[in-house]
Amino acid sequence: MWLIVVVVLALAAYLIWGRSHQSADATAAKSGQAAGGGGKGGKRGAFAGAGGPLPVGVAAAKTGDINIYLSGLGSVTPEATAIVKSQVSGTLMKLHFKEGQIVKAGDLLAELDPRPYQVLVKEAEGQLIKDTALLKAAQIDLQRYRTLLAQDSIASQQVDTQAALVKQYEGTVRSDEGTLDNARLQLTYSRITAPISGRLGLRQVDLGNLVQTSDTNGIVVITQLQPITTVFSIPEDNIPSVMKQIQAGKKLPTDVWDRDQRNKLDSGSLLTIDNQVDSTTGTVKLKAETPNANYALFPNQFVNARLLLDTLRNATVIPNAAIQRGSSGNFVYVVKPDHTVTIRQVTAGPVEGESTAINNGIAVGETVVIDGIDKLKEGAKVEPIARDGSVAAATAAGGAAAGAHKGGHRHRQDASADAAASSAPASAANRNGQ
Repeated sequence: MWLIVVVVLALAAYLIWGRSHQSADATAAKSGQAAGGGGKGGKRGAFAGAGGPLPVGVAAAKTGDINIYLSGLGSVTPEATAIVKSQVSGTLMKLHFKEGQIVKAGDLLAELDPRPYQVLVKEAEGQLIKDTALLKAAQIDLQRYRTLLAQDSIASQQVDTQAALVKQYEGTVRSDEGTLDNARLQLTYSRITAPISGRLGLRQVDLGNLVQTSDTNGIVVITQLQPITTVFSIPEDNIPSVMKQIQAGKKLPTDVWDRDQRNKLDSGSLLTIDNQVDSTTGTVKLKAETPNANYALFPNQFVNARLLLDTLRNATVIPNAAIQRGSSGNFVYVVKPDHTVTIRQVTAGPVEGESTAINNGIAVGETVVIDGIDKLKEGAKVEPIARDGSVAAATAAGGAAAGAHKGGHRHRQDASADAAASSAPASAANRNGQ
């Protein structure tokens, strides 16, 4: 019996506990619905704020000059390179240069052992003196024989023989003179000089070595670095425009940049254009000359050349970022006076840096969008923010006026509040007096 009583009491307690939790859950559900309604209202407010003008970066179309460049990859080529070789054989006795030194044509670079060639000079001089003496003796005899022939004392055959002997000695003397000159020249060659001006490379032979005329490496290599040339290629389609400028006698400026096109190494002018097109690449070679005053260019260095072909004067210029590309061609977003945008088809011209010349579609002074374009569509309302501050200044002025209006409204509200606050104690005092 007592077990039944316990079960009944437990069932009653369970029912009471369930009803209390159901009422609590209902209260929580009502509060959650109220909170949810507030959140939806906040979202609606947020979407309402997003429906305002879109802030975009803008720039005004201006009048400017656009340089038309032709660019090509090329390599630096020296105007002259010489391998300094000895023209005579001998032992290298002295070196008068340092590796990497800048030399001028005619500077003494090295000396070979001159003694063998000094001996040859003396030998040639002695032979010349000997044969000259024989020539003089023969000439004296010839003069004597001619006197005797006039006196009819000797036969004319003897005179003719003596005259032939004089001619023979004259030829011998001439030969001796040539031998002497050659010996002196060989002695001169023992002093090795620079054939051209330029920068010396690394030494190829050390002191004490026997230098031969057949040595392929020579003693040192000289490369002319000032001025220096750059050979680069451009597409064959540009040949007519380049030839037009060359035929007009214009000197086309050329800039030489490093491989990454970040640093300008030197500036010069175009020398010439090759006389044939490379059929494998469809390009033609051009050669430009630069002074290379700072020795920034070295032979066989890979560089980028930029040839200034022409300058487009008084062109309508806009930033590159404003130009968009679609299926129907290039277009831009133009900001109208009511701060809405419209799509305008344009014809783009040459590009220089961050600016593009517009041949058709944009007038000077019109405002184009350059930032935030991905959010726009035809007729969208925008808030322009200009790079040069012109449109931004107008927007700022409008904002300042709006701010002043709001400030005046707040001032009136604050004054009303202060008046109400000051009247409240007076009313309370009157009630207390009554």
